Amino acid sequence: MTGLISTLLENIQDNMVYALVFLFGGALVLWGITSRLLLPAVHFVIRKSPTKWDDMLARRKVLEKLVVFPSLVFLNSFSFLLDEYQPVLQKVVLILFTWMFMLAIDRFLVAANDIYETLSYSRANSIKGFVQVAELLVYLFGGIIMIAIIMGKSPWMLLSGIGAMTAVLLLIFKDTILSLVASVRISSNKLIEKGDWIEMPQFGADGDVIDIALHSIQVQNWDKTITSIPTHKLIDESFKNWKGMTQSGGRRIMRSIHLDLDSVAFLDEKMLERMEKIGLLKDYLKQKKAEIAEHNQAQGIDEKDFINGRHLTNIGTYRAYIDRYLQDHTGIHHGMTTMTRQLQPGATGLPLQIYAFTNTTEWIRYEGIQSDIMDHLLSILPEFGLRVFQYPSGNILGSLKTN
Repeated sequence: MTGLISTLLENIQDNMVYALVFLFGGALVLWGITSRLLLPAVHFVIRKSPTKWDDMLARRKVLEKLVVFPSLVFLNSFSFLLDEYQPVLQKVVLILFTWMFMLAIDRFLVAANDIYETLSYSRANSIKGFVQVAELLVYLFGGIIMIAIIMGKSPWMLLSGIGAMTAVLLLIFKDTILSLVASVRISSNKLIEKGDWIEMPQFGADGDVIDIALHSIQVQNWDKTITSIPTHKLIDESFKNWKGMTQSGGRRIMRSIHLDLDSVAFLDEKMLERMEKIGLLKDYLKQKKAEIAEHNQAQGIDEKDFINGRHLTNIGTYRAYIDRYLQDHTGIHHGMTTMTRQLQPGATGLPLQIYAFTNTTEWIRYEGIQSDIMDHLLSILPEFGLRVFQYPSGNILGSLKTN
């Protein structure tokens, strides 16, 4: 049997046409068997298996890059049939083998990243940048091997010559090197994670991080546009990450009510009686009246002397009301700073700033709580004899002309 096969191969070797038909016909048959029979069978087993990682490999078409290997092995094994063309065929086969092996590794790395992203801690530690570096190295070394095959040289000889080209390579891969360093710092220091809300006005970015790659970071802005930021720019330039806010469980309210300075006044008896009917102010007014009366009596000041003595004011009482209203509000985070303060008076009146934190970081609920608080505080202003400052509108000017 062995002698018969040897005789058959010798006859084929003597005829170039027969040799080509045998080589490429056999390679085509093997490719058909692996791609049309074995590959579907493997995919069937993968679909039926309970594990998910093999589904990732199938989705990234890792096996599709390997089905050609039996055909390449066949061509290389029987390349002697072409006599003087054997070296050429062997080089072509080795180049194709290297290229398909590179593609298979590339697809495997992408699948490995997909598998990693299914893990719970992947959001905090993305490896996509490192995977892309590995892909780059695979293609770099694969390219060197293919060049070495074409030139008939050792790959190590080519690698030793790269030392002289270091400066050129550094220039070519400058952005990649910067991005790699930035990716390592971002990952190790946990500066950014997928899902973080960041602001970077110099790039028009204000939204959630949706992808962290080697060369760029993708941010989906609130208007649903996508901004791409070079990875190394997050190390070179400043940006704001709202992660601390979301992790704290509270979101800041910092709104000011600009009061008309002409409406600021002392509380008279009639207004004081009205204020004492407000539940939130009962204890405050009782304590404050006793404190002021004791001070004025000790100084020998008449209670009706508004210049020399201490007296309750509508703005001070309103500020105390806001403090107690916020402390009593169910939407305020009482473990964080809550206060009402006066800012510097100016051309727009006296700003009375509300500084507090909601007990939620959800945007819609936060805006609802903030709006409810401001609605109430603005609506109750007339009860304290206060007015909001605003520039004259057409209605005001019209009423002045009528009068």
